[in-house]
Amino acid sequence: MQTAPLLFIILQQNNYIMSVNKIIKRVTTSSIKEMKLRGEKISMLTGYDYTMARALDESGVDVILVGDSAANVFAGYETTLPITLDNMIYHTSAVARGCQRALVLADLPFGEYQGSTDKAYEAAVRMMKESGAHALKLEGGEEIIDNIKKIINAGIPVCGHLGLTPQSINKFGTFGVRAKDEAEAEKLKTDALALQEAGCFAIVLEKIPAQLAEEVSKSLHIPTIGIGAGNGCDGQVLVVNDMLGMTKDFKPKFLRQYLNLYQEITNAAAQYVADVKALDYPNENEQY
Repeated sequence: MQTAPLLFIILQQNNYIMSVNKIIKRVTTSSIKEMKLRGEKISMLTGYDYTMARALDESGVDVILVGDSAANVFAGYETTLPITLDNMIYHTSAVARGCQRALVLADLPFGEYQGSTDKAYEAAVRMMKESGAHALKLEGGEEIIDNIKKIINAGIPVCGHLGLTPQSINKFGTFGVRAKDEAEAEKLKTDALALQEAGCFAIVLEKIPAQLAEEVSKSLHIPTIGIGAGNGCDGQVLVVNDMLGMTKDFKPKFLRQYLNLYQEITNAAAQYVADVKALDYPNENEQY
């Protein structure tokens, strides 16, 4: 009789994933807010697929954002606007399957929540039911506050997003720093308080002056996550493809590139091509 393989029993209860080897506590929206209270910085990176999600989850990152930036880094579009709800569900479900610890936060794509409150609610419910996301991120402030309230009232956690909101790029006309003038800065402050009052558990602040980001962060009891917004925020997020140096010729001021994978991949692929052409691959040890 063949010996049965060792069975690993995985149970998910009370935000814990328990196995015979280890206990992993899932990051939740509550624990994200608790991190701000105790002064612990929040780490967030984007992720778009199962393999990357597993690696990021193992790294200890707190939040994996399935960003609509997949439109740029995966599909090659100039903006985030073309990505669809079906696309976002596909990417988010792949990431969710790769995560045991990190909170999975997903963008609702352009056109799904800016208009009808009912449509926004339906898109949010579909994303949560079909993707395995733990929370959703929406861009904008008071203009969409009723839609956000309806989504939150349905039991869906929402993270806000202010400053440079890429889904509004055609209105802005540039990816430059936002809220540099007093009027826009005041509106951002008002929007941040409105998002907090509506029940958002966090707010992403993108590409705004560091001093303004710090001021907003101190004025809120919910955490802020900065990208190009200085170190006064409660956490930071980067696009993982940019951070790993997979995106060629994209080096904004705020980006710290931890690897140059574009060159590493190019070099590895070139070596593979050379080995195949030279009949060096596969060798005798690499065949059956």
